[in-house]
Amino acid sequence: MSDRFDCFVVFAEMRTGSNFLEANLNAFDGITCHGEAFNPHFIGYPKSEDILGITQDERDRAPINLLEQIRERTPGGIGGFRYFHDHDPRILDALLTDPRVAKIVLTRNPADSYISKKIAQATGQWKLTNVKRRKDAKAQFDAAEFKTHLADLQDFQVTIMKALQTTAQTAFYVAYEDLQDVEVMNGLARWLGATSRLDSLNTALKRQNPEPTSEKVENFEQMADALAQLDQFNLSRTPNFEPRRGPVVPSYIAAAKTALLYMPIRSGPEAAVTQWLCELDDVQEGDLPSKFTQGSLRNWKRERPGHRSFTVVRHPLARAHEAFCTKILTTKKGSFAGIRKTLRRAHNLPIPEGEPDASYDAAAHRAAFTAYLAWVKANLQGQTAVRVDGHWATQAQCIQGMAEYTLPDMIVREDEMEGNLPALAMQVGHPAPLDPRQVPNQAPFSLAEIYDDQIEALGREAYQRDYVMFGFDDWS
Repeated sequence: MSDRFDCFVVFAEMRTGSNFLEANLNAFDGITCHGEAFNPHFIGYPKSEDILGITQDERDRAPINLLEQIRERTPGGIGGFRYFHDHDPRILDALLTDPRVAKIVLTRNPADSYISKKIAQATGQWKLTNVKRRKDAKAQFDAAEFKTHLADLQDFQVTIMKALQTTAQTAFYVAYEDLQDVEVMNGLARWLGATSRLDSLNTALKRQNPEPTSEKVENFEQMADALAQLDQFNLSRTPNFEPRRGPVVPSYIAAAKTALLYMPIRSGPEAAVTQWLCELDDVQEGDLPSKFTQGSLRNWKRERPGHRSFTVVRHPLARAHEAFCTKILTTKKGSFAGIRKTLRRAHNLPIPEGEPDASYDAAAHRAAFTAYLAWVKANLQGQTAVRVDGHWATQAQCIQGMAEYTLPDMIVREDEMEGNLPALAMQVGHPAPLDPRQVPNQAPFSLAEIYDDQIEALGREAYQRDYVMFGFDDWS
């Protein structure tokens, strides 16, 4: 057995050459690959009854036992198996986090593996050992099916990569084309701790479809057009340099009697929603349960079967104006004095040193707000030394942070609160919920007084992610 590894896993997919890789690994003295040990439909191979004495039923009851059996009882050296993205997920974390489990990552051009799979499905021939028995068929390319195939492969590869990065591990990467290189196979065996070497590769398995892609696909032109439309390098993505956010559970507010939980996004309509929760059960704000911990919130949920949770998203430009006026422009309690000072000094934000007075007119407010929007764009892109605060972080990132603990049942737009919030209250048994009322923003000038095309453009540049994710149109 290797000094570094107790066992190994080959992370692969169907039609990537994993059978051929396994055949060559098994040709080395001291290496045994036990097939698809955690395939939910069989154990090891389609007609096998067990692996090292553990049956499929026993494996399904306790998959970790099979892993330990392969680790400890494989005769004559190191044991391992092949694992695909749709195999038993209960064992994946144990594989990824254990540095004593050697990781081999086998990859193939996704289009090639998709075509090979389609041909195998058409012919029923998944392995070829005698060329005379080869069955011919052409693949029918399905664009939607291929996109799903590609997404599954990419998601699995990202999962593996992230786990290796966070646990300070590395894997042995093998491309489909490497499988024909005996020196690569010998290098892999040496990495696993085997001392034996191969002079030549296993020739029992034959490549089934050696023709060019154009000859293997019935609708090749349609395939070429579909692949040309795929954004292979993700050029159309909305870049995201924001730091991850936590769920911020202490900020959640529950209704006093109605089984509703509000998960606020900062600088949203928090005052209006809080006031509505008070009116819902005829209580004061101090009577609303808040300042939850994850434990106390879990208890709240457990004691209220059928509860609903929600958050409210605001138009990005209106939210930016709220954050600017309440956290940066003013010097009153609750504002960010330190950040305000930095923005004036280091970023030349044209705002008064103290609280705005009569000399601060609409033109000055517009100039200050446009400068703030330009700064927010740089801040969200990681180009400033100031933290990305929840009051101006994207709403998409805030909701993603919530998902680390719990997702809201409903995401309501501010301009649709009047219909959606009472309906949500009725779902949890409130007989006659009132409509929420608007609460005026604290600002020397309203957004409507300074809004123009330039401000809209700056808002879109700063909050492109929210505009795209939530489908926001222009503010006006």
